[in-house]
Amino acid sequence: MKKQLHSGVRWLFRLRGFLSGFILLAVLFGFSVSAISDGGSINLSLILILAVSYVILFLIIAEIYARMTYNRWFYDFTGEQLRLERGIIWKKYSNIPYERVQNVDITRGIIARLCGFSTVNIQTAGFSYSPNRVGQSEGYIPGVSVKEAEDIREFLMKKISKKSRSGL
Repeated sequence: MKKQLHSGVRWLFRLRGFLSGFILLAVLFGFSVSAISDGGSINLSLILILAVSYVILFLIIAEIYARMTYNRWFYDFTGEQLRLERGIIWKKYSNIPYERVQNVDITRGIIARLCGFSTVNIQTAGFSYSPNRVGQSEGYIPGVSVKEAEDIREFLMKKISKKSRSGL
């Protein structure tokens, strides 16, 4: 059965949306100000209205991004593998067989601690580095409850120990 992330992870997704869109907002605002200024005189009330409009639009887009990301990120532990499904426009499906799992780490950043969730990083054998995934492992689950993160780690560590005992 597919499981959804902890609801607090939406704040993490919102923050990502804010940070990625801030530069675009600044550039768009700069172009708009230069377009409406006529030879040196600037209408301050028009610039203020424009700034407030851009900020409201930016907040709406960031909220839509956070909700869509949250609603499209699932994970599932089957009998043989971890299945991950994520993506808004381009869906990505990953299957991680338990025999490839090497280590399980749990991290809790400041936002995660405030919202009550953890990030689970599942390192695997044969995972290749990609610049797009800085700081992420192949089995990256960005938001599960603190208890569920511990349960996931315990479950996978038992699978790892069974694998190593059967290999001897």
